[in-house]
Amino acid sequence: MNIVIRAYEEKDLFAMTCIWNEVVDAGNAFPQDELLTTDTASDFFASQTYTGVAVDTVTGELYGLYILHPNNVGRCGHICNASYAVREDSRGMHIGEKLVIDCMQQGRAHNFSILQFNAVVATNIHARHLYERLGFVQLGTIPNGFRMKDGHYEAICPYYCNL
Repeated sequence: MNIVIRAYEEKDLFAMTCIWNEVVDAGNAFPQDELLTTDTASDFFASQTYTGVAVDTVTGELYGLYILHPNNVGRCGHICNASYAVREDSRGMHIGEKLVIDCMQQGRAHNFSILQFNAVVATNIHARHLYERLGFVQLGTIPNGFRMKDGHYEAICPYYCNL
């Protein structure tokens, strides 16, 4: 297996939509609660500053993706934000780490100087450990900041790192 991170292509949209919707449907990481359709996915991914995918160069199989975009505008426009989605059956293969590292490089390439995550769910221990290992700093905790799929609330932890 030879995983590379590259810019998404139109041919990737079906697999990307499936992976994104898998995370949305799980209801424990993304703030979105509506699934993407073929039409909305095309517009959504194209509207990002950058959308990267994790692909096996031998088989062409897609394992994950990320979106990168400004976190705010104007005087805060140098801060970017990102979301990562990894296929459930490929977790533990360090796909997320490859996506985050590439995202940090793309953030710099697109003239951002800070990468901020607004709402990392406190119970998402694997993501939090990854971010901390890569040098992200937790800014605090917001109690009851995320509504889980079953309706109960969990804390969120904002993170940032200088690019």
